[in-house]
Amino acid sequence: MPKATTSTFRVAPTSAASRPKKNGESSSSSAGGAAGGARNHLFDTARFGQHILTNPLVAQGIVDKANLKPTDIVLEVGPGTGNLTVRILAACRKVVAVEMDPRMAAEVQKRVLGKPEQKKLEVMIGDFVKADLPYFDVCISNTPYQISSPLVFKLLSHRPIPRCAVLMFQREFALRLVAPAGTKLWGRLAANVQLYARVEHIMKVGKGNFRPPPQVESSVVRIMPRDPPPPVKFEEFDGLNRVIFSRMNKTVRANFKAKGVAELAERNYKTWCAEQGVIIEDGFDIREKIDGILLEAGYADDRAAKMDVDDLLKLLAAFNVAGM
Repeated sequence: MPKATTSTFRVAPTSAASRPKKNGESSSSSAGGAAGGARNHLFDTARFGQHILTNPLVAQGIVDKANLKPTDIVLEVGPGTGNLTVRILAACRKVVAVEMDPRMAAEVQKRVLGKPEQKKLEVMIGDFVKADLPYFDVCISNTPYQISSPLVFKLLSHRPIPRCAVLMFQREFALRLVAPAGTKLWGRLAANVQLYARVEHIMKVGKGNFRPPPQVESSVVRIMPRDPPPPVKFEEFDGLNRVIFSRMNKTVRANFKAKGVAELAERNYKTWCAEQGVIIEDGFDIREKIDGILLEAGYADDRAAKMDVDDLLKLLAAFNVAGM
């Protein structure tokens, strides 16, 4: 059984009088609350950074963009009160919902209590970032904003590789994910994600579609992991990007001359030499070696702001060939 920070949640049966209204019965009042209320008085959504999606058309649009199959197992992160969950359940074989707030988890269970969909829903209570995830084909999430980046990289590192993920993010974060090289928002985040997946912006979502309304606009992106993934160690690729994107409008050569970079590179190189039995010559200078690699690869005077994923991979390969 999959585990989060606590065990899988099951709710005891309750009377019919306590069941929530069916989809659509309270949608107008929910939408009104989204537009006019600054906080959710039923649940402490602010504590977990959650904003409940109340617009049924937006919720259905997100599910439709996932292109679900009847045989799919769907992972939902942060189901809230279940407005997305009930629509996902109608289109797939099973939903595994990971929810931090036990009261929200109980509300999701109530939405399907006594219905055929009850057997198709499993709720895990706990921190998604720390959870041991089960198998799933697709991930759908109205993402709590504070876990946006950890969620993306946890999904990309998950095995077996999921088919796709349809995720709601803060607009700025979403645009940084899809930014192409050479644009203002291109950076380390986009480079790291686009190495392992194709990412596309599919929907804008306004503040008024949530309760409580967030202070920023939102967007939905679709992430399609590359299968098989590129044979590149993420730690090395990200390590290179940390150096050259630290001052992305400076030349690559200038970034490698920044304080502490040469010292770290020298320690790593000496470790590699020791493992490979390579003798380091007297008078060895790591700065000269780095400069030689950059010149030979042709990237010494390039800037990270203009380098795409292929350029970054070629530069990493040049360092790997030299034992760095």
